[in-house]
Amino acid sequence: MTPGSNIPLPVARVTVDVAAPVRLDVSSLLLTADGKVRSDDDFIFYNQPTGPGVTYRSGGGTAPDAITVDTSAVPPGIEKIVVTASPDAAGQTFQGIEPTATIRNADDNSVLASFTPPQLGSETALVIVEVYLRNGAWKARAVGQGYANGLAGIATDFGVSVEEPAPAAPQPIPAPQPQVTTPPPPPAPPTTAAAPTSPPSGKINLDKGRVSLQKNQTVSLVKGGRPLLSQVKMGLGWEPAFRGKDIDLDASVIAYGPQRNHIDSCYFGKLSIVNGAIKHSGDNLTGEGGGDDEVIVVDLGRLPQEVTGLVFTVNSFSGQKFTEVAKAYCRLLDAATGEELVRFDLTSAEAQTGVIMAKLIKQFSGEWEMTALGDFVKSRTVRGMVKPAAQAL
Repeated sequence: MTPGSNIPLPVARVTVDVAAPVRLDVSSLLLTADGKVRSDDDFIFYNQPTGPGVTYRSGGGTAPDAITVDTSAVPPGIEKIVVTASPDAAGQTFQGIEPTATIRNADDNSVLASFTPPQLGSETALVIVEVYLRNGAWKARAVGQGYANGLAGIATDFGVSVEEPAPAAPQPIPAPQPQVTTPPPPPAPPTTAAAPTSPPSGKINLDKGRVSLQKNQTVSLVKGGRPLLSQVKMGLGWEPAFRGKDIDLDASVIAYGPQRNHIDSCYFGKLSIVNGAIKHSGDNLTGEGGGDDEVIVVDLGRLPQEVTGLVFTVNSFSGQKFTEVAKAYCRLLDAATGEELVRFDLTSAEAQTGVIMAKLIKQFSGEWEMTALGDFVKSRTVRGMVKPAAQAL
């Protein structure tokens, strides 16, 4: 597509993914006929990933972020959905890193069209494509309109109230008399959608010591400003929910490439993969100090370039359900010191035979991020976990 060109949409559900040589923040706004949002709820981004008929999906730093539009679910009065992007790095422009938007059939992933804006310069944010309603039919248009003031500029332009820091109250002004006159404090800012800041990668790291994660929380494996690229151990443990009843589970790690392509799986039947950079302790061995049932050692610095995602899973080969398991957890340790870095305790259970515990994703900048998942699936073997684990990346 070229700027201004449009195509009819032959399907009701389309996904727009936006890729660039650097990590991007992708978002979307639902607009009425006057080109404005109805409220801040119509601004869809990583801190507010769902809206009426529109959802945001993070690529985790290894795949493009994407916006999916279900035109059949878009509420009456919404005539346009714009898809925007900005570089993740503060202040970075699009010069030399022009993004490409690919419009796909959301149901079979087939490509309907793609658009790369012509050479850009000082733009720090971009309305790249829009999905719009015209004479009762939905279409997509290539836009490529740039902004020099980031996603906050786009959001403000379309009517989103962007929260700004409250100004500091002025110091009291001394009067000639002993009394001190203090001007009234500035009014509190309205409660609005928070302006998009950095993704979680810059917010939680290892500088303050051990991190305890809850489901879907992410920690960046950075300490003292430097990425953790040494050997780490992922310890996985569990106990039977009913005293005296044995529980036999198997821990595994599945390695993926940047397109969620399966590279290899490490489990009790294959104790070493990717040239020994990932090793499994063996079936039902107890780790040191924490009662880990199985341990997987990952040498982050030795992982091949093509390995950009690791998903840690636990399966019940014998068919026992996770409702029969208590105190399941995973924890990341520094292999050299034994220090526990990150811990995730599974607090719920479902009558399934598999669980995706956590994932490690390599970022463009080279550091790794760990996200707690705790998603249950029906699978008794690691082979059956490959597809659902890829979807979790």
